[in-house]
Amino acid sequence: MKKLFVTGGAGFIGSAFIRVALEELPECEIVNFDALTYAGNPDNLIGLDGRRHRFIRGDIADRAAVIGALEPDTDAIVNFAAESHVDRSIASADEFLRTNVIGTQVLLDAARARGVQRFLQVSTDEVMGSLPEDERAFFTEASPYAPNSPYAASKAAAEHLVRAAHHTFGLDTVITRCGNNYGPRQFPEKLIPLAIANAMSDEPIPVYGDGQNVRDWIYVDDHCRAILRVLQRGRSGEIYNIGARNERRNLEVVEAILEALGKPRSLIKFVKDRPGHDRRYAIDPTKVETELAWRPRETWESGLEKTIRWYVENQEWVERARSGAYREYYARQYGMEIKAG
Repeated sequence: MKKLFVTGGAGFIGSAFIRVALEELPECEIVNFDALTYAGNPDNLIGLDGRRHRFIRGDIADRAAVIGALEPDTDAIVNFAAESHVDRSIASADEFLRTNVIGTQVLLDAARARGVQRFLQVSTDEVMGSLPEDERAFFTEASPYAPNSPYAASKAAAEHLVRAAHHTFGLDTVITRCGNNYGPRQFPEKLIPLAIANAMSDEPIPVYGDGQNVRDWIYVDDHCRAILRVLQRGRSGEIYNIGARNERRNLEVVEAILEALGKPRSLIKFVKDRPGHDRRYAIDPTKVETELAWRPRETWESGLEKTIRWYVENQEWVERARSGAYREYYARQYGMEIKAG
């Protein structure tokens, strides 16, 4: 893999993947194609090697822009570009359908037109719905599709398009599914960066419902190393679930952050649960572990410590990310204001 076309590479996971790929593939060059919507942050690209990384602003649903940016000798497309926040999809699904469904089809068509060797679709465990609160139940690659939000439904639709491109046209495709990521440079609408940022400012931390929803957490660089392993060695047409075997209740996550920052539990504010909130996600990563010999490097404790330290040391990044339109969204979603920095 000497030339990659990475979409959504200015986002949280996409920019982390670019850093991992440039480090682990010393001869690799990357074209980073990102529309720079609210979650795409140019600050995430600071420090990247300009000789091996080239940024192009563009929308994956814009066919002409994609074809114009995609060079014929590209080895692989890695599609991170997506609208990804469930709450926003509940408020309006239009952009989720345009980016996650139409955009994926445009990329698949462009891959065929340009003779790209491999297409990797970055998906989510949410396409499989919600698990019972039974610690013996896990998502596997054979779990049925059961999306419960407009976001999850759009990602499931994208997976179907990727599968169809493989079976109809023989395109070499792989799909990865992962649970909740955490780490540096995550947009602060997500639970962990929101909790860290609010705790640092002594602001209330909104927690949905009773806080007992369970998520499977993975440090972002571990996820990205798994994606790279699938890109290099995954079997064509296959799906790989990626997880760190790290289930945590949302309330437990927030409490761990408060303890690490020396902040009181009284900052927790329970808010009205969102519609259709999935109760539990948990991934069985046996396939990627056994077939591709991947294992996470970070524990929950070490990953959370690194994450908190990064936000504490990069408060200017946090303030820039929390400015402007995000303030309006936050007030509308949680009924609370963000204090001025």
